[in-house]
Amino acid sequence: MAGQCADVAYRQAVLDAIEVPRQGPGRPRKRPRALRVDRAYGLPASRRLLQRRGIRCVCPERRDCRRHRLATGRRGGRLPRFDARAYKGRNVVQRCINRLKHFRAVATRYDVRGRNFLAGVILAAIFISIQQVLSDRPSERLSCRGRLAARRSAGPRGPAPTAAHGSRASRG
Repeated sequence: MAGQCADVAYRQAVLDAIEVPRQGPGRPRKRPRALRVDRAYGLPASRRLLQRRGIRCVCPERRDCRRHRLATGRRGGRLPRFDARAYKGRNVVQRCINRLKHFRAVATRYDVRGRNFLAGVILAAIFISIQQVLSDRPSERLSCRGRLAARRSAGPRGPAPTAAHGSRASRG
């Protein structure tokens, strides 16, 4: 399928490809206990698909779905269950995806073949994990804030010149 296709079109294939590794011996599970998804994936069709597979959907109800449910009255059904505490853990995945998007090949997806793109994502994930292990500062292990703060203080043209580096004040 083309890159212009919506993500929702791939939900069946992605759910079929899921393998949750076990901590001990045994084959991997094909069905996670819960799926934390963004509000965009909280459509009733997506919730029904997850419900048929026995997967709990952790997603707040969309406003348009809520209006439609309330407008249909008793036939609208019950309010979907929502676990706010479990939903807060979704940001870990979002941060991981944002770290992967720092790699141009992953962010733009120039690769024609899906396996080449997957190989690039795996290489980027390996690079990020090695970077975290080798990082000597704990703040950089969690995010790239340390590097961003250093770039911001340096300004667009590098660090500000000091008197020792030949600024106009030292030329006097």
